[in-house]
Amino acid sequence: MAMLKYTETVLQKVSFNKDLFRKELSKSIKWLKNEEVNILKTWCVINFGVIYGDVITDVFS
Repeated sequence: MAMLKYTETVLQKVSFNKDLFRKELSKSIKWLKNEEVNILKTWCVINFGVIYGDVITDVFS
């Protein structure tokens, strides 16, 4: 779970830039466990779904 919290922190810090957000999100799903990826997806939709819904959908598909 520590990696998940770290990932959330990084995504919050790069959320000002769509390309950085996509890059960090893509990297993070490679090193998280499956259940953590599902939690991250839900967290992303709740926190960034309005701005980056297209990126979230694309990266998690």
